[in-house]
Amino acid sequence: MKPTIEHLTSHILMVRPVNFAFNEQTAASNAFQKPGRQTEVQQKALQEFDAFVEILRQNGVGVTVLNDTPDPHTPDSIFPNNWVSFHEDGSVFLYPMQAENRRLERKVFYAIKEAFEAKQVYDLSYFEQQNRFLEGTGSLVLDRENKLAYACISPRTDVDVINEFCKISGYQAVLFHAEDELGKAIYHTNVLMCIGGRFAVICLDSIVNGTEKTSVKEALQQLGKEVVEISFAQMNAFAGNMLQLQSKSGESLLVMSETAFLALTKAQIETLERYCKLVHSPLNTIETNGGGSARCMMAEVFLPVKTA
Repeated sequence: MKPTIEHLTSHILMVRPVNFAFNEQTAASNAFQKPGRQTEVQQKALQEFDAFVEILRQNGVGVTVLNDTPDPHTPDSIFPNNWVSFHEDGSVFLYPMQAENRRLERKVFYAIKEAFEAKQVYDLSYFEQQNRFLEGTGSLVLDRENKLAYACISPRTDVDVINEFCKISGYQAVLFHAEDELGKAIYHTNVLMCIGGRFAVICLDSIVNGTEKTSVKEALQQLGKEVVEISFAQMNAFAGNMLQLQSKSGESLLVMSETAFLALTKAQIETLERYCKLVHSPLNTIETNGGGSARCMMAEVFLPVKTA
């Protein structure tokens, strides 16, 4: 069934890991990562991945799963939203990645082209040659309905690449700077905020500049979104790393990890449940070793599926 709201999808792409691991190439800018024992990490990550896919399907979400390949080794392949995004006009964007081993994740793009009908592919990966990066819907939190792209500037989120994305896509950028409680730049915007159709979850305390903080909050409120503020502790529990989807029958869903759900207060849950059914799954191993959570694992698909 076609989604009842154009800017929400009932179909996502996920990449099943073959050798998920702590990635030393990304750890310097990702304060959420902590290494574990490799054999156990892959086994547990696979269990979490498969259980998450099953929960999504039980809630009426279509999930296309691509299998990662052992060679070349791509420890973060479980997070495809960083290198590819799909759009309602049939376009696909490929993004420049900071870590060299993350650039190799684009190896499965051939399978995406075989699965979906894309009208146009915009490849921004050439910015890697200039050491400028924009890591997909990790760097950009998109308000698809209002064509706004929220982005916190960081080593992985470059203004020039954002401007190029906006020029091609027709989005308008809402730029700001954000830091964790230790004063370190937050590497991805989707760590600190989630944009829903009629709500926004955001750690406003992380936006250190008062003018920028006011600008972001007012931009959200002027669009009629109820702002649900989360604390640093909740952000560190991935409570900003959520994604609104809808089921094939049109039910609105807010997808997050179990860690994120347990970090929410009763009042926050009640607020969010006015807009969506809350769907959550345990992702502890993936969160700890990969430094990403539920939203990072899902690439929203707006393209027609190819028929055999």
